[in-house]
Amino acid sequence: MAVMGIQMVVTLLMASIMQRVSPHYSFARWLLCNGSLFRYKHPTEDELRTLAGKQKPKAKRERRTNGAVDEKPLTVPRDIDLHLDTEPITTIDALVLRYFLEYQWFIDFALYSTFIYLFTEAYYCLVDAQNEINIGVLWCLMSIIFSIKVLFTVMKHYFRSEEGGERSVCLIFAFLFLLIAMIVMIVRDEYLEFGLEPGLASICNNLEIFMAKQGWQWSIPFAKLAFKIALVALCSFLGACLTFPGLRLAQTHLDALKMAADRPMLQILLHTSFLPPVIVVVMWIRPITRDFLLNAPMGGKSVELMSNSAYNTFRLWIIVILCLLRFSLTRFHLQAYLGLADRWVDQMKREAGRISMLEIQRKISRIFCYLTVVALQYLAPIILTLHCVFMLKSQGGYSWGLYPEAPGFTPVIDSPTIQPPLPSSEEEDDSEDVQAAVEQIMIALTTLRGLFTHLFFQGLFSFLTWWVSVCQIVTSLFGLYFHQYLGTS
Repeated sequence: MAVMGIQMVVTLLMASIMQRVSPHYSFARWLLCNGSLFRYKHPTEDELRTLAGKQKPKAKRERRTNGAVDEKPLTVPRDIDLHLDTEPITTIDALVLRYFLEYQWFIDFALYSTFIYLFTEAYYCLVDAQNEINIGVLWCLMSIIFSIKVLFTVMKHYFRSEEGGERSVCLIFAFLFLLIAMIVMIVRDEYLEFGLEPGLASICNNLEIFMAKQGWQWSIPFAKLAFKIALVALCSFLGACLTFPGLRLAQTHLDALKMAADRPMLQILLHTSFLPPVIVVVMWIRPITRDFLLNAPMGGKSVELMSNSAYNTFRLWIIVILCLLRFSLTRFHLQAYLGLADRWVDQMKREAGRISMLEIQRKISRIFCYLTVVALQYLAPIILTLHCVFMLKSQGGYSWGLYPEAPGFTPVIDSPTIQPPLPSSEEEDDSEDVQAAVEQIMIALTTLRGLFTHLFFQGLFSFLTWWVSVCQIVTSLFGLYFHQYLGTS
């Protein structure tokens, strides 16, 4: 408590609020059940019979060789005049949605994590807290881990599919992103300014000094190679996890544009919300952005439009604004997904033959049941990108440009402690052991803080932010091509 100070108090308070308030009021639940989203109700068997012109249809029967009788499901013509009714989504309706509890917990946790991070930023702005751990960074790190876990959970659902086509798509994109990551690793910092090489060199040098003091041998080339291999494997894994979110984003984007055909301003916002990954990728290409802004040619002379630090701040703010823009259009994309039920019925009417009543009901119900899966696919990449930017700012030594940045955290190891008198020597020994353990933990934290420098965090989280956007660009562009030229209309 002495080390964390007020940040620990706010963290415990926020955790208590999250535990007690979420069952009664949840932002994630409100996002789906605030009355702005409408679901399509599947027709009953009586309604389908009436539309088919048969009040009491009989199911067909087939006799087996052993004398048993099988009843086939009731069928209706595909070209019946079927119109689906709509109703607002309620909390009772949302409880039957697939992965609803995971969706609710994840979105609420990300929201509280953002609140804690904003509080710590304001706290560091008002108070000189050099000797305190930035606990908002820990919450952001947990949000990043949970974002990847949620995406992996959704991907596992596709792997368990009986058809197996989704599994093949994930594996193909995993190998594709593995190849792209290997190519990116050999690109020099003059073109992609992540700073991976300087950051990796700094941590390897610190590790070499630390290992030498411990009397251990350390191979810097092997350490760099192992780190790059691990990073490439992580890139391939993230690419596989972001495959279907990108494909789904392309489909909902096209459907949302059709819904907003008579609203040009909304169409502009939808197009703008589709471009953030492209803008993020371009902002780390040095010849296009930084070199141009730092040495802009004007009238045969080079004019510096902004400094290096100003450009870093500008890049952080642009990514945050783009994430908020995409988040603000969540409802339109989710409603576009729910509209798949009505479009499927229109497509069914243009086909010949008959279809079973059960299949109609199952198809329409399934679209609604997977609403939270689509919401996770849409929101998880946004949360992942946003919290990577928060980590980049705090651990990379960048600034929001609103206040002077405090120096990094330096744990106080030799701080005085007040020990109450103990009645027995055994308790004194136990107290000394606890104090020694605490000192060892603080020394370990200080050592880790010295090993992982700002250069390393700049390179790591810059690359992760950039890579998430690359995965979204590749998968969403493929999704646009598929749904426009290869998919059924």
